[in-house]
Amino acid sequence: MRIVPEASWTLTDLFLERVRLSPEGKAYRWFDGTAWLDMSWGEAATEVGRWRAALAKENLKPGDRIGLSSRNRVEWMCFDQAALGLGLVVVPLFYNDRPDNMAYCLTDAGAKLLLLEDGKLWEALRTQANTLERVVCLNDAPKTDAKAVSAKQWLPKKGVALQPSPAKADELATLVYTSGTTGRPKGVMLSHRNIVSDLRAVIEAVPEICGRPQRFLSFLPLSHMFERTAGYYVPMCMHANAQVIYARGILELGEDMVSQKPTIIVSVPRIFERVYSKVEENLPPGSTKRKLFEKAVDIGWKRFKKEASLGENLLWPVLNTLVAKKLRARLGGELEYIFLGGAALAPHLLKIFTGVGFTFVHGYGLTETSPIATCNRMADNDPMSVGHPVPGVEVRMAENGELHIRGPIVMLGYWNNQAATDAVLDKDGWFHTGDIVEMREGRIYIRGRMKDVIILSNGEKIPP
Repeated sequence: MRIVPEASWTLTDLFLERVRLSPEGKAYRWFDGTAWLDMSWGEAATEVGRWRAALAKENLKPGDRIGLSSRNRVEWMCFDQAALGLGLVVVPLFYNDRPDNMAYCLTDAGAKLLLLEDGKLWEALRTQANTLERVVCLNDAPKTDAKAVSAKQWLPKKGVALQPSPAKADELATLVYTSGTTGRPKGVMLSHRNIVSDLRAVIEAVPEICGRPQRFLSFLPLSHMFERTAGYYVPMCMHANAQVIYARGILELGEDMVSQKPTIIVSVPRIFERVYSKVEENLPPGSTKRKLFEKAVDIGWKRFKKEASLGENLLWPVLNTLVAKKLRARLGGELEYIFLGGAALAPHLLKIFTGVGFTFVHGYGLTETSPIATCNRMADNDPMSVGHPVPGVEVRMAENGELHIRGPIVMLGYWNNQAATDAVLDKDGWFHTGDIVEMREGRIYIRGRMKDVIILSNGEKIPP
């Protein structure tokens, strides 16, 4: 039961449609410290109604900005959906960020309310984030500040029936602050249409993910658009039983992979670098185990590229049992698709993990593109590239090799920063990514960043 959101929809429309079509379907799962708990879409709507009722009492009006700083958990979803449903603009912050950086983003956005996981952090924020009128703490709130309240006290026992958002598709849905590696963070303005357009494009590009019930394990920060779009909003578009499981944390990730057996994860290369480092510890150079492993990877890679000989195909079931299945079991044994982004996974690791049977959907994008601008297709999958543009998106390569992107996924601009907006968005609507690319047969290969390019005396430009 797939949903293809219409271009005129808001994110609230998507959530309401998912609830309407499958109120009994599995939606969310999390560990409460004692046991794993499940929530259906109907139950999620009821809980969002409580959060919406609480927010409605805070003297907020559509377009007001409200902050969110928490680990991935079901309350993140409830707050986000409740806020969007009232036409508010969500400003997610990395929960482990420096207080001064968080305060800058909140103040720059003019945020009036903040959901804070750790109430102790408010002591460090209170003198800097001076636009806030209310702070809701998921754990105990400081008793010394009238602005601060615990979520238990703040939430009513009974919520409201959910209604469509007063926001229009082209209006602001979220402000997502970039990391600020080259100065102060910039607030990327994304509309409902930006994000919904990206959801439509992803579902069209990889329709295979919608074919059956899926289990997503959520562990990348929801404050980043990659996890938020691919690991939170995309499941709403999929099968009625596309369930999001919130991992307990990075330290418990390995255990959660094995116990929860996800079928899809949204990941960055570091996770697979860690997995392989553990595997390599048990593969002494020249040992029979290493030779078997290398043989399995070699034949598995050839099978992926459809270049395996008859003899290699006949040998594969044995190598699969002795080697590949054991490595796949380390990640739960049922992992079907891996959305990989954020950086490039080393080619030898792509070959290894693809060779033992994992399917990578390698993609590329930026916060400014909602974020997925390109990705591989199942029928044309070169995991060494970042694939083709997603449907509805145009790309071009400038003379200097820079990638430009145009389409409905491109941001509205940077909040309160017209100069920065003008520097990357030209008058024809092309977003200048700052990334150097190579294009071959329509596929895009990322080669470096503009600011890192070294120009030799002969004029040749070399990305490091």
